[in-house]
Amino acid sequence: MSISPRVAGAALGLAAAALFGVSAPVAKLLLPASTPLVLASLLYLGGGLGLTALVWIRGLRPNSPEEREARLTGKDVPLLLGVILCGGIVGPVLMLVGLERLSGVAASLLLNLEGPFTILLALLVFGEHLGRAGALAAGLIMAGAAVLGLQEGELRGDVLGILALAGACLAWAVDNNLTQRLSLKDPLALVRIKALGSGACTLVLALLTGQPMPGGSVLGATLVLGFASYGVSIVLDAYALRLVGAAREAAYFATAPFVGALVSIPLLGEHLRLLDLLAGGLMAGGVVLLLRERHAHVHTHAALEHEHVHAHDDHHQHAHPPGTPDVEPHSHLHRHAPLTHDHPHVSDLHHRHEH
Repeated sequence: MSISPRVAGAALGLAAAALFGVSAPVAKLLLPASTPLVLASLLYLGGGLGLTALVWIRGLRPNSPEEREARLTGKDVPLLLGVILCGGIVGPVLMLVGLERLSGVAASLLLNLEGPFTILLALLVFGEHLGRAGALAAGLIMAGAAVLGLQEGELRGDVLGILALAGACLAWAVDNNLTQRLSLKDPLALVRIKALGSGACTLVLALLTGQPMPGGSVLGATLVLGFASYGVSIVLDAYALRLVGAAREAAYFATAPFVGALVSIPLLGEHLRLLDLLAGGLMAGGVVLLLRERHAHVHTHAALEHEHVHAHDDHHQHAHPPGTPDVEPHSHLHRHAPLTHDHPHVSDLHHRHEH
């Protein structure tokens, strides 16, 4: 029995969130021997270097013909630069400015803005659609994330700190949506470039500000953590972005802090609070509602030409250029003729239409 793209996207998104969520409590153990900016750069570099090693072990050349995924090309460079600029430079710098001017409680709450910003950009700028049930589901998950961030302590900060942290979340939201635009290309190659570029930029910032590098054991542990939480996790996230769009993926990925809270129990000796259980209940309800969402209506596909891995279904009926592999799925430049039909769908890159 085949799994629908909607369910597969949800599974990949939740798996990506789980791997990313683990990074928070583990990084908390590593932080005393490093600084936030250095740690962030090493986590990104660990993701990029780990994925590079994975490609080498598999014996595949990056973007080689043996891989069925579509290759990144020169036309993708502007989007790649935008991803690295927003996710690897602007976001971390604004975050550090905000953290210096805000209390821990205020910062924890404001960092939840990444999810809502990602959804708003996806809906208002990038042409995605989220129905009432989907919006309610995403709202429940975001509410759970906000409740999870509530903690005892002083709620303190200034306007510049609030704007800086909100700006960091907006930069990461742009990063998420630009990555979604690239998600039809090879996710492994995409994430390798994204992680190495972001890690290198962040490391340069750390060195320019005179921040020291950690010792060998902490360095190694951070790189390994980065491979899992900033490499494998973001690859899974890219596949989920391809299948369900940035708005729905932002909701699934917002469950990451709850996984971090669960891992903190045995790792850091912390305890679940009633607020944590409430947050988990809200998130679980939102995920179930999002999985039960059904969206189907008569819609029209405009003519479109692009390249990505595909099999011949109702959306892909076209002639093949000479030399196209017969094995499916395969990738080649192809044109979608205008098509009007009715079937369940989500806002992937083939379904951007008016409602």
